[in-house]
Amino acid sequence: MYNSVTDQPAFTFRQGTVPLLISMPHVGTHIPAKIAERMTEQARLVSDTDWHLQILYDFAEELGASVLAATHSRYVIDLNRPPDGSSLYPGQSVTGLCPVDTFDDMPIYLPGQAPDKAETFARRNAIWHPYHEALAGELVRMKAQHGIAALWDAHSIRSVLPRFFEGKLPDLNLGTNKGSSCNEHMAQEIYDIAKSAKQGGYTAVLNGRFTGGYITRQYGCPTQNIHAIQLEMTQSSYMQETPPFNYVPRIAADVQPYLRRMLESMLGSTNAFKHRGPCQHKRL
Repeated sequence: MYNSVTDQPAFTFRQGTVPLLISMPHVGTHIPAKIAERMTEQARLVSDTDWHLQILYDFAEELGASVLAATHSRYVIDLNRPPDGSSLYPGQSVTGLCPVDTFDDMPIYLPGQAPDKAETFARRNAIWHPYHEALAGELVRMKAQHGIAALWDAHSIRSVLPRFFEGKLPDLNLGTNKGSSCNEHMAQEIYDIAKSAKQGGYTAVLNGRFTGGYITRQYGCPTQNIHAIQLEMTQSSYMQETPPFNYVPRIAADVQPYLRRMLESMLGSTNAFKHRGPCQHKRL
């Protein structure tokens, strides 16, 4: 049953057979009509979408991974932001829980049409909470079945965005909340694969400009056998970064083998890093 905020479910989900969940919180493009009519023409293009990740990660089913993907645009509500709207990167330019500006610092809403606190609360209940309930529930299920759970938070972004960083972003930006969300050896093995992509012309960094968003920080807890890592990759690595934002198969085919190897490494490492201990800030 849907609600007054939206006529669409908050996510799509395919359950896998192994202890690996791929989360795609920014792939959604849906904007409910009553919200869209209050947005600028530019905003309705949803330019800041993490485009085509379902296609880029089309090997996930073959790996046996579970896949959770957002349906609504991040302009409606950002599933990778804290529910209280606090900043993930204090002191730096960021977009909010219900963003009012685009990555190009342009207004999302027509004058006087931005959501107020009550509307933000309603969107959070209708879209944000269902996604996170599904995410947390799948991690609990995987951990109960396999004794461990691995979470891969998949993202992409334009390679040049002056608002957030200088110059061109590295192609493969791995984040583990500076080492706290994933076993360091597991993360290093994945990073080594990312660095090996240099032979294909890609650059990589671990805990650089992007150290992991809310999802990585909230759910990753190695001492509870839940390992989370975020990958923010440049869209130039697999698609056209300008409208109409087309997927480019011949370009994507070059980077997909590295993505697959990183996920296979994370999955293959799960048996090696099971251990118990407290993780006070987690709820899983």
